[in-house]
Amino acid sequence: MSRPQRTPDGRHVVVNGRKWQATDPLIPEERRAELQSILMAWRREVKRTRGAPESRRGVQAAKVALGERGTPWWEQTDDERRRRWEAHIARPAGRV
Repeated sequence: MSRPQRTPDGRHVVVNGRKWQATDPLIPEERRAELQSILMAWRREVKRTRGAPESRRGVQAAKVALGERGTPWWEQTDDERRRRWEAHIARPAGRV
């Protein structure tokens, strides 16, 4: 799969003509991969539960940790960014 186009400032990705907040580039690779795995588990849970609120909250928490939602990462201090991505984000119950 090809990578989405980025805006010149690197703050957004463009998918099908829509701008979306990009993942925080300072997140260490290992943690980014872990957060993306958690996000995908929550997305599967949303599908399995037909959009249950708890599942949607899990997606939101993972997206915030990645810097893709919430306060834009470029408006946060380095310490705020680090606290955001280091925060514990639970996986769906009973899922690995």
